[in-house]
Amino acid sequence: MKKPLSILLLSALGIAALGARDLKVDVDMGHNLWWNAPETPEITLTVTDTLSSVANTSTLGFYITPDVDETTRLVSMSQTVATTPGKAQTVTFALTVPGPGFYKCFVTDDGNTICRFNIGYEPTSVISLPDAPADFDAFWERALQELSEVPGEYKLTENRELSGKKRKCYDVEMKSWGGETLRARLYMPTAKGTYPAQIYYNGYGGKPWDFDPDGRPDWIELVTGVRGQMFNEPYNTYGDWIQYNLEDPDTYYYKGAFMDAVRLIDFVEQLPQVAPGQIYAEGGSQGGALTLAAAALCGGRLRAIAPYIPFLTDYQDYFRIVPWPASAVWEAARRKGLSASQVYDNLRYFDIKNLARRITCPVMMGIGLQDPTCPPHTNMASYNLITSPKQLIIYPLCGHTVDYSHWNPARDEFFSQFLAN
Repeated sequence: MKKPLSILLLSALGIAALGARDLKVDVDMGHNLWWNAPETPEITLTVTDTLSSVANTSTLGFYITPDVDETTRLVSMSQTVATTPGKAQTVTFALTVPGPGFYKCFVTDDGNTICRFNIGYEPTSVISLPDAPADFDAFWERALQELSEVPGEYKLTENRELSGKKRKCYDVEMKSWGGETLRARLYMPTAKGTYPAQIYYNGYGGKPWDFDPDGRPDWIELVTGVRGQMFNEPYNTYGDWIQYNLEDPDTYYYKGAFMDAVRLIDFVEQLPQVAPGQIYAEGGSQGGALTLAAAALCGGRLRAIAPYIPFLTDYQDYFRIVPWPASAVWEAARRKGLSASQVYDNLRYFDIKNLARRITCPVMMGIGLQDPTCPPHTNMASYNLITSPKQLIIYPLCGHTVDYSHWNPARDEFFSQFLAN
């Protein structure tokens, strides 16, 4: 089968070299650590004894587990390796995996773990079925109606200090769901005309960053923060956002946050300088989730989106793979007396995989194969349910990030396909 994914070998270090003993292990990246059927996964390791002054013999072990359970060994094998100081030795392990998914690999030296990393097999065939509540669509249509009843009261104030020669910067305020005040930063070309617009949705707890006002002079750009975050964090009344009103979907934090994501589109759309039908969105981590949620809930008003390493997906598996945000959610559940089933029932309204099929615009998604925060399993749970045109970039060595030196040009090229003449 021809691979449908765009792949780039990156330098961002995502593989953990633990160095328990003398052996240094390098993982061959010739196959980018993922395979499609009928390919047989093979892991080639280059082993070097970096500390000893004499020849040694070690038992090099290799085993894999499911990404959701490190205690279950699916494959376990070993080879005896005779090492000479400073000389590399190559070892290959051929694997049989049970099916599509992501797997954790461990390399041991005489029983001590010295390296660990993730691999993927048939990533676009990973299935995590939607589990939306019966009233899911009605829930969100009601939320959108509630949002529509809140006047935007949009306010722009020029920020001369952050303006450039080709674009002016404006501090923006607006009203969102529940009467919440949102603050954002807008960069507007000084030349007359209409322009495409891009919205940047914020990561969880993200801070404002230095932004080049003249970096993209032919674009309108809006740098945002949902309620209590980014530019709004000084006014945060929600505490730890993911815990806020966990017991009640109608007042849970992410109901308001997802409505904020839509209200930010409302703001951009009403700007006379924005070219009709030319609004785009991007975000990473929580920003990736907000990008996907906005596309699912905005009624087709986004022309294309570029989410990466998205958050808030496939909660039951997510909470089995990584400790956070599960730890924060379960802490709130204990305080509120919620059972696990109650927690998952409430979170189903906000699971990005349940929103994925509502997305109608083209999507380019980036994931980090070594991501310990929003693992690739959860990314693919949403991606594989999107039915609109889509493409995926896997960064095999990246953790909870993408390589921006590749991602940003790829995003620009992707969006450029849809720009109006």
